[in-house]
Amino acid sequence: MARKPSKARSSGSGPALTHIDAKGDARMVDVSAKPATGRTAVAEGRVVMSKATLDLIASGQAKKGDVLATARIAGIMAAKRTSELIPLCHPLALSKVTIDIETDGKLPGCIVRASVKVTGPTGVEMEALTAVSVACLTIYDMIKAVERGVRIEGIHLVEKIGGKSGHYRAGD
Repeated sequence: MARKPSKARSSGSGPALTHIDAKGDARMVDVSAKPATGRTAVAEGRVVMSKATLDLIASGQAKKGDVLATARIAGIMAAKRTSELIPLCHPLALSKVTIDIETDGKLPGCIVRASVKVTGPTGVEMEALTAVSVACLTIYDMIKAVERGVRIEGIHLVEKIGGKSGHYRAGD
């Protein structure tokens, strides 16, 4: 079977993909020579729902229990297991995972924000994004019996600090 041309090398339009080798095969990046440095990533997403469903969450009356507390725990657990979910991620000894969930009557819905820290040779963007995704999915799971039309939106990296590429902030 013919192999597609490699996109691992830069074609002048940007940097090479690090998870693709010269033959075009997926690979785990070798970070053994990189120094362990402090790294932080922050990600965010939204769960949009009706005002009535948001009121149910805020009042603590959801049938499955405390929606926000459960979503926080799920997000933390997900960050710790990212390398088991995303095939080419390195397993990392995370030093801190924080999940903040704010109810927003203007959406209406919940804004989920994850902050993940590590001292290591590679960043924690995927851990932060996974934490937000699973926390949002947990909110959906806990309220789907009341409202199936809930939307999960805007999951994105907000900020990355540390590492060779330096500081990144969305919108900068």
